[in-house]
Amino acid sequence: MIEHLLNFSVATISIGIPIWYIVCNVKKSSSAKAKLNHSVSSGLTEPVSLHPKIDINSCISTGACVPACPEGEILGVLEGRATMVSPTKCIGHGACEAACPVEAISLVFGTEKRGVELPHVKANFETNVPGVYIAGELGGMGLIRNAIKQGWEAVDDIHQSLTKKSDQVYDLAIIGAGPAGISASLQAQKNKLKFITLEQDDIGGTVLSYPRQKIVMTQPMDIPLYGKVKFREIQKENLLGLWNEVITKTGLELNIKEKVETVERRNGFFKITSSKGEYLAQRVLLSIGRRGTPRKLGVPGEKSSKVAYRLLEPEQYKRKKVLIVGGGDSAIEAALSLSEQKGTDVTLSYRKNVFSRIKEKNDQRIEEAIRQDRINVQFESNVLEIKREQAILEKKGTQFTINNDYVFIFAGGILPTQFLQSIGISIEKKFGER
Repeated sequence: MIEHLLNFSVATISIGIPIWYIVCNVKKSSSAKAKLNHSVSSGLTEPVSLHPKIDINSCISTGACVPACPEGEILGVLEGRATMVSPTKCIGHGACEAACPVEAISLVFGTEKRGVELPHVKANFETNVPGVYIAGELGGMGLIRNAIKQGWEAVDDIHQSLTKKSDQVYDLAIIGAGPAGISASLQAQKNKLKFITLEQDDIGGTVLSYPRQKIVMTQPMDIPLYGKVKFREIQKENLLGLWNEVITKTGLELNIKEKVETVERRNGFFKITSSKGEYLAQRVLLSIGRRGTPRKLGVPGEKSSKVAYRLLEPEQYKRKKVLIVGGGDSAIEAALSLSEQKGTDVTLSYRKNVFSRIKEKNDQRIEEAIRQDRINVQFESNVLEIKREQAILEKKGTQFTINNDYVFIFAGGILPTQFLQSIGISIEKKFGER
């Protein structure tokens, strides 16, 4: 009897486990398909920046990539293959690539439909100009944690490439003091390099232009000479405070408010001319932002003093009428910040019919703000002219007027192409490539 029961139990388990496995896979596949259908029907099919590309011929359907993503459920297993089911939510963590046991995932820039212009950078962060390196946002790595990692990795490679020292010449000139630049500077200090870091604005780089209380980081990170930062989420002000703490603790010296004007090859070295002086260096690391210049609309009245391209103090616009132009995360976050100010009337103009390139949390918050009538969103609209107290917009062939006191334009930024080309760095357009 006991033997019979044991045999029965073994048989039950043998049959039950495969059935349970199949049922779970069917549920997961149905969920993934529903998410993909929602993305397609909403027009949310184009990844914002760095994102995974899956080789369907190599994928063995382990599903390890799905839970690895810190942002959650961007990938799903559909018809036995890993698939991006929520493309626009991806922000380029890269954890999926590391989790894949057969290396079927690679991280790429751009898609077949939408190319992305990037400077030419090799795997070791060196550009086509020998001795000039790029790390961080300029190379397409906008995620802070990844930019920090690139900063120190680039310096390690530079350190290994140096074959001689000179008391009159810097080993390395770092241009930019955002996340990648600060990380690179710390690693240069750790490696005992003779270096100088030049920043045209203040410590923080692109983060400085973000609205107050914006969540800027969602994962822990390691900072050279400082250690691990374990925050799951950190706001703009706290991150800037952290940088100041790191700089104080490590004794790092940075030249702020010093804009680099030219970088030229001179007698085997690089001559860096800034607003305050000239320097010679064996190597140069560019860790500046991609948005060298805000993209303009090119409409009459845009040069008015009421027009701005970044929002720093939402509190200044209480009880004002404000027009926001754009549909990316920066525009959405600015509109949301302004809508929280007492008596502020916020209108958002976006040329497309849906927000297709924003983070999930921003998507949820803007939908809630629209339902509560805190923000008036004009989809499929374009600004034709900006006047003293009004803006003229066009929507589906019909013109209309929006009364406003201020206009904020978030149409992205123009890659500092002229500066890069003056150094000799090639610009290439990537369509779903590394």
